Amino acid sequence: MLENLAFDGRGAMLLSDSSFVTPGAVRTLDAAGGRGTLVDGVNGPGGLVVDGDNVYVTTGNTAVSGLFGIADGTVDVVDLQTRQRRTISGGLVMPNGLARLGNGDLLTTRNLGAPGLTRIPADRPGQPETVRTDLGTVDGVAVAGDRVYLTTSFDPVSELKVLDARDLRGPVRTISLPGVGPLNVADDLTVGPDGAVYLAYNVAGRVLRVNPESGESCEVASGLALASAVKFGAGPGWDPRALYATGFDGTVRRLTPPVG
Repeated sequence: MLENLAFDGRGAMLLSDSSFVTPGAVRTLDAAGGRGTLVDGVNGPGGLVVDGDNVYVTTGNTAVSGLFGIADGTVDVVDLQTRQRRTISGGLVMPNGLARLGNGDLLTTRNLGAPGLTRIPADRPGQPETVRTDLGTVDGVAVAGDRVYLTTSFDPVSELKVLDARDLRGPVRTISLPGVGPLNVADDLTVGPDGAVYLAYNVAGRVLRVNPESGESCEVASGLALASAVKFGAGPGWDPRALYATGFDGTVRRLTPPVG
């Protein structure tokens, strides 16, 4: 069950593997299909953020924790060279999406139970703070410049929320997305080199492109079983024009744009 992906910039795709029958792990995949494990024994790995020699990963991203308010979630950091893992923030409930602000602060989301957005300050990561709880069932989160983008997963209408990274408690711009929220379950997202937002519909098995300026959207792919996250290729062997998508069915797919 692949929840998320990121690229380490050195030739590996990193994958959050939340297996139903064995402990979770952060797996590696190279462009030739070679598989490996960066770190195992990870309880419910979720969002991934690469920063230099480190990758940040949320843990405890499970439905049981979210529905029953179990604060077993953490944000861990793994050294990509030594594979040493340490916890930098704990006491979180179902931390799902993960993104990093320009000042080094981390943002994580919760979409079940008591949904909300949490900030983990770079200078005191052991003191996470709830930023807001009025955004709906926020799931995916991505940062591009001074904007923070979030998807809502279980609300009646799927929405893309846009915040100012400099004023997270300030005004919210809401972009309505096509389809019925619970039948879409908008999941993780990324911002492309064209400035557009690309997001996965989990239940609907689709990928959408959203123009954040006009609010217009279009479908770029369908038939992706339980799509969970999308990222553009980065690093040796990976096509920077292509979107790579993970799914709960354990599949990684490459979405290549048409020529011309």
